[in-house]
Amino acid sequence: MIRMVKCVKLNETLAGLPYKPFNDALGLRIYETVSADAWKLWIEHSKKIVNEYRLDLTQKKSHDVLKEQCEAFLFGDGGTLPTEYVPEKHSH
Repeated sequence: MIRMVKCVKLNETLAGLPYKPFNDALGLRIYETVSADAWKLWIEHSKKIVNEYRLDLTQKKSHDVLKEQCEAFLFGDGGTLPTEYVPEKHSH
């Protein structure tokens, strides 16, 4: 049985995540109000943040930055890409 949530990011009722992504209040909030589709968007966005900020995910401070960005991306203003970020150019 797929669990449905009213997704705060995409503003639709969609399939929810099958697990809490973090073992804290933010994880529970995501589990209850963010769809699996929106979570996939965050994962793609987070890769850019990790690469651009050169976050070392073995460091707690890096995890704190990432969770802060995650909360902004899903519940706030959409999060911010680093000012140095330049989208990849795809040639056709």
